[in-house]
Amino acid sequence: MRIPFPFSAIVGQDEMKRAILLTAVDPTIGGVLILGHRGTAKSTAVRALPALLPPMSVVDGCRYGCDPKAPTPRLCADCQARVGADQKLRAHKAPVPVVDLPLGATEDRVVGALDLERALTRGEKAYEPGLLARANRGYLYVDEINLLEDHLVDLLLDVAATGENVVEREGISVRHPARFVLVGSGNPEEGDLRPQLLDRFGLSVEVTTTTDLDQRVEVIKRRDAYDRDPEGFATQWAEADAEARRQVERARKKVDTLPVPDAVLRTAAQLCAAVGTDGVRGELALLRGARALAAYDGARQVTTEHLRVIAPSALRHRLRRNVLDDVGSTVRVTRAVTDLLGG
Repeated sequence: MRIPFPFSAIVGQDEMKRAILLTAVDPTIGGVLILGHRGTAKSTAVRALPALLPPMSVVDGCRYGCDPKAPTPRLCADCQARVGADQKLRAHKAPVPVVDLPLGATEDRVVGALDLERALTRGEKAYEPGLLARANRGYLYVDEINLLEDHLVDLLLDVAATGENVVEREGISVRHPARFVLVGSGNPEEGDLRPQLLDRFGLSVEVTTTTDLDQRVEVIKRRDAYDRDPEGFATQWAEADAEARRQVERARKKVDTLPVPDAVLRTAAQLCAAVGTDGVRGELALLRGARALAAYDGARQVTTEHLRVIAPSALRHRLRRNVLDDVGSTVRVTRAVTDLLGG
C-alpha cells in the first residue's frame, strides 16, 4: 500500500487545509465540500488526513467503533445489551476511519446487507456492515460527489440528518450509529450538487491552480521528490504532520469551553442576514468554525477576526442565486464582511 502524500507538504491551498483541520477539531461543524479543477490536491489532502487524526477509543469487539464513554442511546444495539447486562465496555485505541465511497458503489455496499457466507453455510440471517458502519466516528469521502447517483444522495441525506443507518431488507432489521464527517470533492464544470446535499456541508471551499510561479515550481519539486522516494519524502515531513496532530489535540481539549461573546454571535447573525441565508445553519457553521479556528490558533476567546476568516467557507454555498448579480458567491460574502467589519 503506497504511503500517502503528507498533508503538511501540500503547497498553498490554505483555505482547503484549514477547513479540513477544523473538522478534525470539531466534527459538529459538519462536512467539507471541496470544489475545484483537476490536479488541485483535493483528493491528496483528504487521503493525507489520517496522519493528522489522534487515535480514538473504541469498544472491544464492536463492529461500529462505538465510543465507550458515549451515552447509552448513542451506542449500537450490541453495546447497549452489554451495558444492560452490567458488563464493562472494555476499549482499545484505534485509528480514526477515513472511508472512500466510490461512485459506482451499490446500495448494499453502502448501507450493508445480508451476510451471504453465513446464510449459505450456516443458514443464519446475519447483517454484514457497509461503508456507513465503517465510517462511524470518522470521515466518509466521496470524490466527484456531484456525479453521485440520486438514490445514494438520498441515503446520505437521511443518515446525515439522523446519525443512524436503518436497514430493513431481506428479513434483516438493523439500526446502528453512523455519525461521520462527510467530505466531498468535485469539479464544478461537471455538474452541480442538489441543494439538499449542498446545505448539509458545514464548510465549502474553492480551490484553483496557483498562478504564482514560485509556488508552481515548489509543487513540481515536492511531487517529483515524492514520486521518486515516497518513504523518504514522508519521513522528511513526518514531524510537521505530527505537530499539526498535536495542535489538533490541544484544540480539541479547549474548543468546547472557549468563550464566544454575545457581540460575536450578533455579528454572525448580522452577516448571515446581510447575505440572505435561509434558516440558522449559516450562523451555526460560522459559530462552530470560528470557535474551532480560535481553539486551533490558541486564542483565549472567539473574535470577529475569526468570523472574518471563516465566513467565506461557511456561507458561500448557502447563498441564493441572484440572476441580477453576475459576481460569484465568494465576492458577495466578502463584500458583506467588509461592509460589516471593515476592510
